[in-house]
Amino acid sequence: MWIVEPVPLSPYVPPMAAPVLTYEKLGLQQGSGWLFRGIDLFVGERDRLALIGRNGAGKTTLLKCLAGVIETDEGRRTIQPGTKVVILEQDPDVSPFATLRDFAIAGDDAPPVHEVEAIADQIGIDLGREAATASGGERRRAAICRALAQEPDVLLLDEPTNHLDLAAIEWLEDWLGRYKGAFVVISHDRTFLKRLTRSTLWLDRGNLRRQEIGFGGYDAWVEKVYEEEARAAEKLDAKLKLELHWLQRGVTARRKRNQGRLAKLHEMRAVRASMLGPAGTAKLAIENDDVKTKTVINAEKVVKRFGERVIIKDFTLKIQRGDRIGIVGANGAGKTTLLRLLTGEIEPDEGTVFRAKTLDGVVIDQQRKLLDPQKRVRDILADGGDWVEVRGVKKHVQGYLKEFLFAPELIDAKIGTLSGGERSRLLLAREFARRSNLLVLDEPTNDLDLETLDLLQEVIADYEGTVMIVSHDRDFLDRTVTITLGLDGSGTVDVVAGGYEDWERQRKQTAQSRSSRAKPRDAEPADVAAPDERKSKPAKLTYKDQRDYDLLPGKIEELEAAIARDEAELSNPDLYTKNPARFAALTKAIEQARTERDAAEERWLMLAEQVEALTDR
Repeated sequence: MWIVEPVPLSPYVPPMAAPVLTYEKLGLQQGSGWLFRGIDLFVGERDRLALIGRNGAGKTTLLKCLAGVIETDEGRRTIQPGTKVVILEQDPDVSPFATLRDFAIAGDDAPPVHEVEAIADQIGIDLGREAATASGGERRRAAICRALAQEPDVLLLDEPTNHLDLAAIEWLEDWLGRYKGAFVVISHDRTFLKRLTRSTLWLDRGNLRRQEIGFGGYDAWVEKVYEEEARAAEKLDAKLKLELHWLQRGVTARRKRNQGRLAKLHEMRAVRASMLGPAGTAKLAIENDDVKTKTVINAEKVVKRFGERVIIKDFTLKIQRGDRIGIVGANGAGKTTLLRLLTGEIEPDEGTVFRAKTLDGVVIDQQRKLLDPQKRVRDILADGGDWVEVRGVKKHVQGYLKEFLFAPELIDAKIGTLSGGERSRLLLAREFARRSNLLVLDEPTNDLDLETLDLLQEVIADYEGTVMIVSHDRDFLDRTVTITLGLDGSGTVDVVAGGYEDWERQRKQTAQSRSSRAKPRDAEPADVAAPDERKSKPAKLTYKDQRDYDLLPGKIEELEAAIARDEAELSNPDLYTKNPARFAALTKAIEQARTERDAAEERWLMLAEQVEALTDR
């Protein structure tokens, strides 16, 4: 067993399970300075770790150090004998291979072919695809097949959900939920992190902090750390205080403002829900002159086919000025086709799409690879000058950089020195500066860190025009859109007021409704043949079941509150050193509360199904 001495930035040592992978006093130089130094890091045999940090902090580099891919300048890596460590890289290089199958089974550590093929069938990828023409999503799926089929003890995941559709993301979540080993994951997908992680590593300005809380408690922990640093900064010089203000407190203030924007978003959804209601209500709304003048796109009975396949059928929607439209669905369901129909890039086979003559759109997609690596940040934003025009208002380019979380001294940095996330952020800054009244965002969240996603949420909320977003990021959609257009691949487009969760809820309700309508027809022959069996079925819940059905929702709420309360106390970075017994007790209490909550939820859902079945009789 290894003994890892607690240090201020990584204070927690598991009381029982020994780590299977450690790095002591890790240090790596970058250019003339240190990217990080003196980092102590360990991974336990069943750890579920989120690795969080802003773009450019070195998350991917740290993950590669942990995997042994990068040789560090300082430190000692120790791995328990027999432990297999596998890394899923963010952008796997498939260029040396003829097909994706060749890539997935190549090398000395190649996994069994049958295991690779089995996972490929589940995640939906044709490994016979030529590697040279494979899309980002296909390359990512092939890399997942290769990584998972190796049966690793420690899995290192760098943005695993990038380029995946919703079905593949949910499959990966289910697989990791059943996985018996440990994993460390870098991801911008909040929903993914909240569902899977149990501990958090925070890489910040070259230091690594660890807390035994899942990503759900990350924000509260960070707020507490920033508050303590802000108090300490009052004793420092004015220059450092200024830096802390925009770099840290600015992030804190942004999150708080975004809470207010979420409240406004729910109000907007309520308004749109009333307009998407029954036909009579919708007709009254359409006849209102104010609504007519606000309409920017009007699609009526739109149909689009590719050969014999119907991609979009009988689609009708009025999009108004200020709407935030989210488009979701599996890859190949028709999201891009629908977007092109609405923006006028293609015309429908049947029906009409009216667009306001004043519509002036800006499209932001994954163009960051087209940025010239030899150009400077100044060249991209201001054509080499000192001023940039932001929607008609002149701003100094360094001040504008701060708004997008760049340090001002990066003004003359070469694009080639920026991380993938920083390039995406720079592209956003450039495109948001242009005059427009329609903003089209195609997978805007890929390669962005969590703080940039908060910023993007804020910019979208303040945008005066109409926004259309194609994304698989469920949390981002829930935070930004007023209407969700959901495609299931059959040609039908569900129009739902709200975000991804609202669409998912409606899908489940529709499926349950169809199932309920089908039950009487399916049950009729059995009822006629076996009337005694029908009479023997209970007509109501037992006393104990009814009591559990009534009381469990309250118990679940109490457990959720207890978990949140304990996680907030656990987020105190000084708790372990000052009161290790309390720290251990809280950790155990949180784990027990989570187990009780999960059991209560499962029990209540089972009872709810019984209640529904009794109601349908």
